[in-house]
Amino acid sequence: MPLHLEPLDLYDKLQGYSSVLLVSCPVCPPVSLATDKEMPFMEFFKHGIKTPAYEEFLGEVRQHLERDGISTGVFTSYLPCAATCLWTAGQRKRLLKRAGEYDAAVVMGCESARYTVEQTLKGTDCDVFLAMQLVGVTNANLKFEFPLTVRLDNQARVHANECAEQVASTGVH
Repeated sequence: MPLHLEPLDLYDKLQGYSSVLLVSCPVCPPVSLATDKEMPFMEFFKHGIKTPAYEEFLGEVRQHLERDGISTGVFTSYLPCAATCLWTAGQRKRLLKRAGEYDAAVVMGCESARYTVEQTLKGTDCDVFLAMQLVGVTNANLKFEFPLTVRLDNQARVHANECAEQVASTGVH
């Protein structure tokens, strides 16, 4: 039951910063972008456990910021829990240490992920921004293909009113 998130345009808000850490949740954002772009969720032999659509998005965000003279980094923590909203004290401590090198943290995740990052960085000089907005919940069947490719099949987006909207094969919502 991953949340379905869409990117927000934050570039204008980040113009006064010299460095930005992208705090990446590896759960809901990758599912969202894989379904929106109709790309595989995972291709183990090509990308390991990373989602190509999401990694492309992160790369585009970094390129845009770096073109504007803003240095970037990415922080992702998979273990013991991948979902940023459920991080352990140890994962939060690692974020706190890493974020000390940056002026701002941009959360690639939901409001709960933002809250985790905000609480972790409270009392620091690192400002926190949310980079994605909640638009529903993704429902899909996992489909395994040779060689070790995982796709999200029979996709539906469930909105707050619990009305399911089938995602057309053309990607139109």
